[in-house]
Amino acid sequence: MPWSSRNALLASLRPNDAEMLRPHFRSVELLDRAVLAEAGKPAQRVYFPESGIISLVVSFADGAAVDVVMMGRDSVLGASAAINGGTLSTTAIVRLPGTASVLDAARLRIAVDESAQFRAAVLLHEDATFAQAQQSAACNALHGLEFRLSRCLLRLRDLSGDDKLYATQELLAEMLGVQRNSISIVASAFLQAKLIGYRRGMIEIINLDGLRASACGCYLTVKMRYDRLSQNRDQA
Repeated sequence: MPWSSRNALLASLRPNDAEMLRPHFRSVELLDRAVLAEAGKPAQRVYFPESGIISLVVSFADGAAVDVVMMGRDSVLGASAAINGGTLSTTAIVRLPGTASVLDAARLRIAVDESAQFRAAVLLHEDATFAQAQQSAACNALHGLEFRLSRCLLRLRDLSGDDKLYATQELLAEMLGVQRNSISIVASAFLQAKLIGYRRGMIEIINLDGLRASACGCYLTVKMRYDRLSQNRDQA
């Protein structure tokens, strides 16, 4: 029986693999702004989010920071570093609270040795995460804020499965590495174009097709990568 987890990778496991792994997982709450892993440190735990949003953040010497990967129920945090025994290249911060299933790094290494299917699934997810980071870096360098905000809102929607996004303008500014007033200007334009609705603490996407049209191709590139993961799981 498939694992009744909201995390896509865990839900895709074959019964034998699920039963092998299930006793070693524990459920944790993802508390708002909690730091789950720090850049330059080894991975102690691997997180399989079931709800909420985790961001991988790159910080600069001048104190600036920008989110390069947004993770949720389609993702895995820390697996590559855990498998290789290396250190993390980014800091992982909870942006929106939720829950996750957690596996100790040592146990993950045992699991990927014992299950070829689990190892392949984990590595495919890590590859998608790396691709998202590369695309995000290119997008941040080349595309205007209106494109980047559209991409961010659409990714939040994909991960939450809801048109109502409990994200403030302050949070969006922090994630995109810009000033809040810059977000306010673009969000106001989106409001006037009737792409979104807004009240304090919540943004609602009211014209999904219009918001997709306003996003750069980076959103679709990343989405297609994660969609292929779903297709691979269905064909397994």
